[in-house]
Amino acid sequence: MPGFEVFGEEEKKEIMEVLDTGVLFRYEFPEQRKGVYKVRSFEQKFAAYCGAGYAQAVTSGTVALKVALAVLGVGPGDEVITQGFTFVATWEAIFDVGAVPVFTEVDETLNMDPADLEKKITAKTKAIIPVHMMGAPARIAEIVAIADKHGIPVIEDTAQAAGGKLNGKALGTFGKCGTFSFDAVKTMTTGEGGMVITNDEALWRNMSEYHDHGHDHASNPGGRGGEGRSFIGFNYRMMELQGAIGLAQLAKLDGMIATQKEHKKVLRAAAAKIPGVTFRTILDPAGDNATFFAFFLPDAQKARAVNQVLKDNGCGAIYFADNTWHYYPKWEHLLAGSTLAKSGWPFNDQQGKKRVIYDPQVLPATAAIMGRLLVFQVPIKLSAARLKEMCAALEKAAAAV
Repeated sequence: MPGFEVFGEEEKKEIMEVLDTGVLFRYEFPEQRKGVYKVRSFEQKFAAYCGAGYAQAVTSGTVALKVALAVLGVGPGDEVITQGFTFVATWEAIFDVGAVPVFTEVDETLNMDPADLEKKITAKTKAIIPVHMMGAPARIAEIVAIADKHGIPVIEDTAQAAGGKLNGKALGTFGKCGTFSFDAVKTMTTGEGGMVITNDEALWRNMSEYHDHGHDHASNPGGRGGEGRSFIGFNYRMMELQGAIGLAQLAKLDGMIATQKEHKKVLRAAAAKIPGVTFRTILDPAGDNATFFAFFLPDAQKARAVNQVLKDNGCGAIYFADNTWHYYPKWEHLLAGSTLAKSGWPFNDQQGKKRVIYDPQVLPATAAIMGRLLVFQVPIKLSAARLKEMCAALEKAAAAV
């Protein structure tokens, strides 16, 4: 991780085909572009890769979430349930459509705990967003079953798990929609960019129009169609250069995952020597995209002690209990209700009354898990020397504790 490690002639070739046309816009200019539609091709090939009926490219994984929420009709007065271990984008998108995020515990999959999900559902719940964090599947079959029982759509946040599967089925295809990120640090990257997949043609058609200012897409995606508009939208269009890079990266994705799996296997064997170590629950090891390697120590004190040895040997792990981007109690702006809006929106309503207050202590099970957790990112290009160094650091940690 990430895909820029393997940028090469394939990406250059796809980009040059765009530059040779002079058309960077994904729509229109048919004569000038001479049949080159990179974003359209990327959408079609990504949908096929995932086994989905339709795909809509957008400008980021955050936008992918917002587009999915918008076409599902989520808005002010609604609640959307997600998990307390995720990137901030998941709940930013919920706020941005006017809804209120509600957070669940995670279990040792490091993903949404279905039992806690069931407790958090109310009459206001209009969507559920489980996140396939760090490349491995959530208990998505259980989550969808709970959601279906209550008639609530599921949006899978698959930003960190492109290419991941559960029992042979692509992550992102279990719910109503699946969203993906192709930002600079993802396993496959277009620098910035995202995708929404679905099997629902009506949802996809609304996505295609919403992400393009509400333009009528009577003949989508090659041409916009007429000048009518059924609803308001915004500009979230992916450009042709991003689509070009995406095509080249998608063709390499399985190979990148296979390499990460080999590196992860070696790291796991080294970490297994640490007394008391246990490993993240991976529901389907064959479907893990191996972007990260996660392991637990018996308690927070031992986790910190092990990580100090790793740091002393130049191989410090991520300690998510202290991470400010992915862990609920560390989101100081969420907890404080910080916003640029003078009204206090989205934490306050139009009259200045509080809509929601977040308690940093509300997810104790997640806190207990995070305190014991250490994580390594798994590079695609990892030299034998660096891998040996990481394994040696893990062995020193094993001896020290």
